[in-house]
Amino acid sequence: MKKKVVYVGLAADIVHKGHINILKTASKLGYVIVGLLTDKAISSYKKLPYFDFNQRKIILENMKYVNEVIEQKTLDYVENLKKVKPNYVVHGDDWKAGIQKKTRERVIKTIKKWGGKLIEPKYTKNISSSQIKTQISNLGVTPQNRLSKLRRLLNSKKIVRILETHNSLAGLIIENLSHINKSNLIEFDGMWSSSLTDSLTRGKPDNQSVDYSTRILGLNDIMDVTTKPIIFDADNGGRLEHMSYLVKTLERIGVSAMVIEDKIGEKQNSLFENQAKTKQDNISNFCKKLKKAKDSKISEDFFIVARIESFILGKSLRDALNRGEKYVNSGADAILIHSKERKPDEIFDFSRKFKKIKPECPLIAVPSTYSSVKETELIKNGFQIVIYANQMLRAAYPAMTNVAKRILKNERSFEIEKEITPIKEIINLIK
Repeated sequence: MKKKVVYVGLAADIVHKGHINILKTASKLGYVIVGLLTDKAISSYKKLPYFDFNQRKIILENMKYVNEVIEQKTLDYVENLKKVKPNYVVHGDDWKAGIQKKTRERVIKTIKKWGGKLIEPKYTKNISSSQIKTQISNLGVTPQNRLSKLRRLLNSKKIVRILETHNSLAGLIIENLSHINKSNLIEFDGMWSSSLTDSLTRGKPDNQSVDYSTRILGLNDIMDVTTKPIIFDADNGGRLEHMSYLVKTLERIGVSAMVIEDKIGEKQNSLFENQAKTKQDNISNFCKKLKKAKDSKISEDFFIVARIESFILGKSLRDALNRGEKYVNSGADAILIHSKERKPDEIFDFSRKFKKIKPECPLIAVPSTYSSVKETELIKNGFQIVIYANQMLRAAYPAMTNVAKRILKNERSFEIEKEITPIKEIINLIK
């Protein structure tokens, strides 16, 4: 007699006794096919899985309760169910409510067409992959594990959200904050180490007065309390002969990417109106920097990002495209196209044309001036990473100024106590 087919949809990021109970129940019913969610499918509703798809697949294939593992590309089961046409679908009863309630209803409706049955073992309490991952995160992360996360995120998400962090407290906010939007978990995927905010928090101008060594020391403090990937703002990368040292240092501590801009001369923030003191490096010289950076890196997961300043300096779209193509050919793993316009028109013009030249190269947007643009628009126009480059510091400054003024005015802090974070909440964030 032919065995009946049993379908089990699993993320199985970190396999625990709850998964074992489900699979054991399924194995008693027949031939067990596990629909293993891809990294992209998991990332659509919760955090990036700790183990990638291939690692999770190998684990499941070697379990005695599993006969076959296939790819499940979405949270929704329907596509796979129509292919497999199982006699049974097995899932814990925890999906009767919450994010997966609608998924459950679609499963029931689909398998009913061929007389399939849903089996729902009682959910195993007090254990979950999310809990285990939180515990692991609390232990910390190795430099290589952190470094490699950015590439995994790019392969798993429509857009990778990066937020500026200027100290460890800001890093903890980025590490822990999330938002549920239309049943999907949304969070910041990583941190931006900005030369601007690193300088300003030290009371110094954004003109490279704070050297790389000092900034990297500050990064170590942030890394002590976070696990998410970090993109480092390296300005113009400094002198060519120092490039190898910078790349190797950033790799060693676990930074995922460094951004090098193609401006030379006296350092001046790109958002200033007057750029008379700066000029763009010639293509040949900048390509030498990129090649040096590429030749110096050890890990393929470490990104060299070329930041094109053509629009900032009044150059043409043609100039930006020409530079982008040559920069990628010289070793850039991604391109950041910068603009100080209030609308994203010129960066969208660039992205549409650039993707025809280098379709596989990730594009990065920094919407500081064109802040009204939605992430959905960035995705539509080919961008894969968005960096919110200075908003955390800009939010902190007026808040601190207001508190200080009111304490002076009232000669006490009583009036502002209800508007500021309770000390217990700050303590709980850090412990």
